[in-house]
Amino acid sequence: MEWETVIGLEIHAQLNTSSKIFSAAATAYGAEPNTQACLVDLGYPGVLPVLNVETVRKAVKFGLAVGATISRRSVFARKNYFYPDLPKGYQISQYELPIVEGGEVEIVLEDGSRKRVGITRAHLEEDAGKSLHEDFHGMSGIDLNRAGTPLVEIVSEPDMRSAREAVAYMKTIHQLVRYLEICDGNMQEGSFRCDANVSVRPKGEHAFGTRAELKNLNSFRFIEKAINFEVERQIDIIESGGSVSQETRLYDPNKDETRPMRSKEEANDYRYFPDPDLLPVVLDDAFLEQIAIGLPELPAAKRQRFCAEYGLSEYDADVLTTSRELADYFERVVASSGGDPKLAANWVMGELSGALNKAGLDIGASRVSSAALADLLRRIADNTISGKIAKEVFEAMWEGEGAADDIIAARGLTQITDSSAIEQIIDEVMTRFPDQLGQFRDGKDKLFGFFVGQVMKATSGKANPAQVNELLRRKLAG
Repeated sequence: MEWETVIGLEIHAQLNTSSKIFSAAATAYGAEPNTQACLVDLGYPGVLPVLNVETVRKAVKFGLAVGATISRRSVFARKNYFYPDLPKGYQISQYELPIVEGGEVEIVLEDGSRKRVGITRAHLEEDAGKSLHEDFHGMSGIDLNRAGTPLVEIVSEPDMRSAREAVAYMKTIHQLVRYLEICDGNMQEGSFRCDANVSVRPKGEHAFGTRAELKNLNSFRFIEKAINFEVERQIDIIESGGSVSQETRLYDPNKDETRPMRSKEEANDYRYFPDPDLLPVVLDDAFLEQIAIGLPELPAAKRQRFCAEYGLSEYDADVLTTSRELADYFERVVASSGGDPKLAANWVMGELSGALNKAGLDIGASRVSSAALADLLRRIADNTISGKIAKEVFEAMWEGEGAADDIIAARGLTQITDSSAIEQIIDEVMTRFPDQLGQFRDGKDKLFGFFVGQVMKATSGKANPAQVNELLRRKLAG
């Protein structure tokens, strides 16, 4: 039997506010355990939550970016369940009236095809604390710093049909929240994570199968591996005559498998009811217009503009708009160099990205500024140096040896563009290799590359490659 996979994702993006959603406690990552949780976060008697307006702005920003409906009136609810790291015994979230409803994003698949994935809703809620199970001699530690940290939970429609599609969707949302500057997207710190709802059904069937929820996936690689394992697990169960249980499961990356965590709760298990301590959130036109005006150019629009304005391919535009910072860097290089956008794109995607990856740095921490790279590209454009020599100069710039012009001068790397000087070197090479010259003139064309290499070697790579090719063809032809 052929099977179809059905996947929906619930993405939790931590909003990058300086204080929590209902209190003034700090949200900085890495503080000593239990030093950033105040009485409001811990739900002490007599305290009252006060909504952080910045969380509303950021949620609305996301909703506008995905073409969603922004609720003019939304309500916070208490979601009741017990965990050791949820001190109040309930989580403040949104249920029947979320702040964002509907919307969609377009994902790009590996073969270049595109697909639209619907968004059911995005709602505001507070995070729980964190249970620590390591190095406590059989006991668990509780860190409540994260309790009350603001989240926007983005719930997709069950529109994805493979792990690859799920990863592409999550990368698209990850890119979007960073473009909007509402979330830092740091998956290692738990700022961006997801739960995946996975089920299978016979191909052609319209009814959904029983789903399992894979909890707290915080890397693109783990998401793909966890979903693929779960799909195979469910198919094996059904084909063996069993039935899939609706449950929550955890992914173990060490064993590359999912394992049961608890039976999956339904909405009525949480006993939602409106939080009596929080008024409904009512938004007016002026508030929404102010946010809409401040929206940045979004990734899809930026990709289209890069193709139209700079003549780039869709692939190059996709790579260069991966992050807002990378796109801005590229545009500064083009503006400063006044040169060929394709040359700038090749260097940003090639030498620069390679150096960043090797050093484990983000574009914001690049050791070569956009202005410095533009200076180097100008020297390629005016034939001061060749592209090959430019790579040597770039390496020196990356290691902190100075500006491009200084390195070129100090190392004597200026390109030889004097035709008579190049011709003289070609004559010397032809004299040194009479056998190869004779073979070439007898029709062995492949030896042309040999002569090019010998001329470049004789000039230490400084001769202008285009001139070498042109003059060499003329000389070799006699």
